Amino acid sequence: MGKIIAIVNQKGGVGKTTTAVNLAAFIGKKRKKVLLIDLDPQGNATSGLGIDKGQLENTTYDMLVNDIPVTDVIVESSAANVDMVPTNINLAGAEVELVSAMSREQILKNAIKDVVDDYDYIFVDCPPSLGLLTINALTACEFVIVPIQGEYYALEGLTQLIDTINIVKKKLNPNISIGGVVLTMFNMRTQLSKQVKEEVEEYFGKKVFKTLVPRNVRLAEAPSYGLSIYDYDKNSKGSKAYETLAGEVIRRIK
Repeated sequence: MGKIIAIVNQKGGVGKTTTAVNLAAFIGKKRKKVLLIDLDPQGNATSGLGIDKGQLENTTYDMLVNDIPVTDVIVESSAANVDMVPTNINLAGAEVELVSAMSREQILKNAIKDVVDDYDYIFVDCPPSLGLLTINALTACEFVIVPIQGEYYALEGLTQLIDTINIVKKKLNPNISIGGVVLTMFNMRTQLSKQVKEEVEEYFGKKVFKTLVPRNVRLAEAPSYGLSIYDYDKNSKGSKAYETLAGEVIRRIK
């Protein structure tokens, strides 16, 4: 049975999609079968792995709202051994349309249940909010990975995220746990980054991954070519970091 991992932080710009795309790619490179579900209406994970959002026949929206089978939504990505449930801006309407649905928090979990055994890892790239889409991801997953930007205000809002995870654990998904916290856009040369690292380690303890993902131009460039950082520049610092992080994730989440 595939391990379902949600990449979650309600703050935008913390490296959620970069982390989801590149963890999926590097774990796929290790000959694991990976499914990446794009649950963010911005669709950056979709375009970031070479899929044209304007040419999609079915999307995450169709799977969640129109009951299209997940097998009719899955497409191949540009990364080896990584399939994707792609999305586009239509997903923005799903939060409103699902409000009156029966068992609305369980829709994603039920939608993907038929393919869970087909993959070793299933990653869910969540939107920058704690709305119904993110609640669906938390209800469906076993593990949460939280990317935290190594800059000022890094810990702002994390109490709300942890409270949300605890509510989901109590009421919807007793199997959920925090699989790890990863520091992104990190600059070891600045005192601020070191202070943020210390604060995050004090808050989360051993949940913090040892790998520090640096702020890296090549990481920022790769999505515009529809490629993971490995396929774009495997020798870059960003590539080395996500390769190491993927190893940590595999060892920790078994």
